[in-house]
Amino acid sequence: MNEHRHGGQASGPTQPPSVRAGRRRAPAPAVELHSRERELEIVGAIAQALNGSTEVNAALATALSLTAEHLSLRTGWIFLFDNRTGAPYLAAAQELPPGLAADPRRMTGSCYCLETIAAGDVENAAGVNVLTCSRLKWLTGRDAKGLRFHASTPISFQGRCLGVLNVASAAWRELSAAELRLMRVIGDMLGVAVERSRLYAGSLQAGA
Repeated sequence: MNEHRHGGQASGPTQPPSVRAGRRRAPAPAVELHSRERELEIVGAIAQALNGSTEVNAALATALSLTAEHLSLRTGWIFLFDNRTGAPYLAAAQELPPGLAADPRRMTGSCYCLETIAAGDVENAAGVNVLTCSRLKWLTGRDAKGLRFHASTPISFQGRCLGVLNVASAAWRELSAAELRLMRVIGDMLGVAVERSRLYAGSLQAGA
C-alpha cells in the first residue's frame, strides 16, 4: 500500500492535512471556556448513551453521530475487532460515500488505519492520526464524495485495542489539540462500553 501517515518522511502522494495545533493562536478565555463546556456536554451525552443502552452497536452509533456533529464532520465509522478471532468488523457507520455504502464488501477486512492503530503507531500525544484512507483512495467522482482522509483514534481498554473510530469530511480542516484529545477520550469511553458488553455477554453464556 502507498498510504502515508501525517508526519512521515516518505515521498510520493500528497500527505494528509496537518493536525498540528501548536501554530494556532491561543483562544480567548471566553471562547476556550465555551469550547470546554461544549466538550463536557458531548462527553456527558455519549456517557448517557453508552450507559442507557443494552445494545452496544446502537450506543456506538449514537456516540459516532455526536462525535461527528461536534467536530462538524459528516462521515464516520467504527470498526471493532472480534473478541475471538481478532478479525475487524463494521460496528457503526454514518453517511458513508456511495462507493462504500453501495458495496458492503469494501467495509470488510483489514486496512491501513486498522493495522496502524492496532499496532499502537500513533504520532501525537492525543493518540490520533490523520491518514490517507485505503478504502477511499480508489474511489472516484460521486462514489467518493470528495473524501480522502480521516482522523482515526483507537477504541481501547486497559492498553488493549478493541477497535477504531474514524471521522471524515470532504472539506477537511485542521483539528485543534482539544479536538484531538476529545477524540481520544471518546475512544477510551467506547472501549469501556465495549469491554463491559463483552463481559456481560460472556457471563450470560457461562450461566446458560
